[in-house]
Amino acid sequence: MPSIDFRHLSPQERLDLIGDLWDSLDADDVPVPTELKAELDRRNAAFDADRSRAVPWEDVRAKLRSRRS
Repeated sequence: MPSIDFRHLSPQERLDLIGDLWDSLDADDVPVPTELKAELDRRNAAFDADRSRAVPWEDVRAKLRSRRS
């Protein structure tokens, strides 16, 4: 398969393209290693067992952004 030169696109346009490509995939298109699936299942079960420890995305994002400053 020939490679495509995307350097003419801005960084934001390339990121948007990555997102569009990712969104075009079905869950069955992305292989998940057995170990990772087991860890995700464990974390989902822990979350379902005690949702009080969950942190809202807005709080996580604010904390990450404050670290960049």
